[in-house]
Amino acid sequence: MFSTVLLKDSAERAVSTFCQSLVALVGTSGAGLLSVGLADSVMASLAAAALSIVKSYAAVKGPIGDSSPSVVRLDVATEADLND
Repeated sequence: MFSTVLLKDSAERAVSTFCQSLVALVGTSGAGLLSVGLADSVMASLAAAALSIVKSYAAVKGPIGDSSPSVVRLDVATEADLND
């Protein structure tokens, strides 16, 4: 179940989520839209990354999705699908 590809994909998504959350929180704080300190921004970003890992696990074990950490079922496109 926990293949190397699955772990790498989940880690990539978690790191991406962490970075996006951190940039958003620090950016909005710098623009004066939110009043969030750096430590709080890092903690919120870590929580978002943890939820991303939970989502990846749920996608693999749940009724939707496929064997990837995505909740979207990814089917291989055929030549006919690409021409439509």
